[in-house]
Amino acid sequence: MKNILLTSLLFLSSTAIFAQNKQTEKADKFFETYQYVAAIEEYLKLAESKKADSYVFKQLADSYYNVYNTAEAAKWYAKAVAKSQDPEIFYRFAQTLKSQGKYQEANAQMDKFTVLLPNDQRAKDHKANPNYIPALADKTKLFDSKETKINSKEHSDFGAVLTNDNTLYFASTRNTSNKTDKWNNQPYLDIFSSTLNPNGTLSEPQKVNELNTPYHDGPVTVSADGNTMFFARDGHSEGVYEKDKKNKIQIGEQGLYKASKVNGKWSSIQALPFNSKNYSVSHPSLSKDGKTLYFASNMPGGLGDTDIWKVTVNGSSYGKPENLGTSVNTAGKEGFPFITDDDVLYFASSGRQGFGGLDIFKIDLNNPSETINIGKPVNTEKDDFSFSFNTTKNIGFFSSNRDGVDNIFEAIPVCSAEAIALVKDKKTGKVLTNATVSILDEKRNVIATSLTNASGEVMYDINCNTSHIFQVTKQDYEPASSQVEKVKYGKTSVVIALEPIEVIVTETEVILKSIYFEFNKSNITEQGATELDKLVKVMKDFPAMEILVKSHTDSKGTSGYNLNLSNQRAQSTVQYLISKGIDKERLSGKGLGFTEPKIDCKENCNEEQDAQNRRSEFLIVKK
Repeated sequence: MKNILLTSLLFLSSTAIFAQNKQTEKADKFFETYQYVAAIEEYLKLAESKKADSYVFKQLADSYYNVYNTAEAAKWYAKAVAKSQDPEIFYRFAQTLKSQGKYQEANAQMDKFTVLLPNDQRAKDHKANPNYIPALADKTKLFDSKETKINSKEHSDFGAVLTNDNTLYFASTRNTSNKTDKWNNQPYLDIFSSTLNPNGTLSEPQKVNELNTPYHDGPVTVSADGNTMFFARDGHSEGVYEKDKKNKIQIGEQGLYKASKVNGKWSSIQALPFNSKNYSVSHPSLSKDGKTLYFASNMPGGLGDTDIWKVTVNGSSYGKPENLGTSVNTAGKEGFPFITDDDVLYFASSGRQGFGGLDIFKIDLNNPSETINIGKPVNTEKDDFSFSFNTTKNIGFFSSNRDGVDNIFEAIPVCSAEAIALVKDKKTGKVLTNATVSILDEKRNVIATSLTNASGEVMYDINCNTSHIFQVTKQDYEPASSQVEKVKYGKTSVVIALEPIEVIVTETEVILKSIYFEFNKSNITEQGATELDKLVKVMKDFPAMEILVKSHTDSKGTSGYNLNLSNQRAQSTVQYLISKGIDKERLSGKGLGFTEPKIDCKENCNEEQDAQNRRSEFLIVKK
């Protein structure tokens, strides 16, 4: 079983090629009032007749699909397309074949759909990329999944949302004392809750009695502070329905309701003003600030069977519902929206390229340029829907009928994130293109290197919960590095400002920052190389310039030791400059130990004085 809104509206919006007639009247009434089990019995009687046409086959296939019997649905869609040129039947047939993993056969039906309805976005997507399944299957995994232990197995469980106080709400038909829905001969939905324990287990679910009625209740969404709930409820519960006197039935639509928590109980239940007898609204999801409510509906003005909408919330006042448009909605069906704290919208769709049935997609509403299929193992060839994600707890839940009935699964984020470096000029604030940005791991191993784009940015995929380092260089700029802090998921951005190189060239010397050496060593360090590269540039700008490198030590150590160490450092410096293309005839080096201190403090120098005495000088012999 799938949620009454999403499934019952699956195929009701298309116009049939073959009209209803006296023979189909009884079956049609069952179908139109969502009594699919009874409708199947009547359509089967008609299908056995030699006069059975595409309409009967289509209705029978739709009825089977709505009780999730895809094998029988595919059988009758095959008969329907043989007698019809209705493009929607070809599309439904293709979707049913995908849900069985028969992708090549599904493509053949999509080819026919594309010919019949070439301007439909679904047709355009198929024509542009008909064999998308391998690429979709190979995409980077975003989540791992595992079944939860709160499922009732034989009954439908879905719509799980985890609140910040570790309460998990969901909808279920497990209450066998409920009335039976003639749609599929299962009990009506009730709202249940469970507690997420510190060890990650879920407590035994309990009915939320104050919210449940004899009819459908759920799914729900809860405000960030845990004190306000919006939930779906069948119109029968509120006496909001249309009477069919001839068939002695009452046809209700789902609506949205608001409840407030008082003394630990939900009360003060109020219907939202845009509920209607003529269409359904369901699957609520409230933004973190509580000012926007997202929901699914087949209300007028939509693009397909069901669309995702939003409405502003201001206390007890509501704006006019707005359709989310083509970045989310299609000519198919969209439902089960969930908005995260950082404005990523997850939703289920049958109108986008997926593995089959319903797939779960996401879109960043702060940058709505791309709608992404979240891939396997969350999505399968079956129906996968009702995805929610608690960013504080870093855990998600979704539902799937991959095992023949709707069960709740846990979605565990694969530990990955995006690290973005934005490089700017420190003085002007302008972004710098073609800067070299390397990303290093915690041990300072270079993972990857790339150049900044026209916006001054470089983006790397990183392992979350691990710190990294950005290292940035650009000609004529001082190099810089910046720590990339650990991130749970999503994105982290770092702005790195590079300082323009300003080398001081006097009549007698080239003044650089101190050239540091490791204790008791004479090899050139990374910091020293950065400074010496500035001297290389100066000497290339002045091709006749000759330099004497003079190295000095502090007062520590014997005179002989200091003289020898400083001479080694001077020669290492000269060799580095030669390695960078400077002619050796233009260079000379001399170590002076502590014979020419900058601060003459004898042998009683303090740390600061010693630091100033440890220096290299680059004297201009010839300019």
